[in-house]
Amino acid sequence: MSKSSEERIEEAVRNFYKGYNCSQSICTAWADEYGLTEEQMAKLSSCFGGGIGRMRKTCGAACGMFILLGLKEGNSVPGDKDAKAANYAVVQRLAREFAKRNGGSIECSELLKMGGVATTTHYQPDERTAQYYAKRPCPHIIEEAARIWAEYESGNLRDDE
Repeated sequence: MSKSSEERIEEAVRNFYKGYNCSQSICTAWADEYGLTEEQMAKLSSCFGGGIGRMRKTCGAACGMFILLGLKEGNSVPGDKDAKAANYAVVQRLAREFAKRNGGSIECSELLKMGGVATTTHYQPDERTAQYYAKRPCPHIIEEAARIWAEYESGNLRDDE
């Protein structure tokens, strides 16, 4: 039996509290839908946490949406400019929606700063403690990214531009 969108959104947030990074949290909630195991999807998305390798660049939750988009309808034909352009158009549409719902940004460092979290790009991840979870905006951001993806998948995401 397939999971509902709401179940997947809730699972994505739970995944973060289990210790997955933001990208893994999104991707593993949809692993079964793309014929992958949770472990395979976790490995596929593992490098995108912390704004890609904890460099605080593009938010891992946004990257998770983009990974899912690639699995769903990504371009796999070398030199197919039309398919590449179509894919990039959807990436940009999802990114605009993500920024609209998250204070105007898709950058990890900016999202953390908006949440009052000091950022560093050191490769060592922070210890996952109650304090860590209490100050992080990530669960809300993950929920929004998962909701955007669910809306896109169902055809209910409107592009207001």
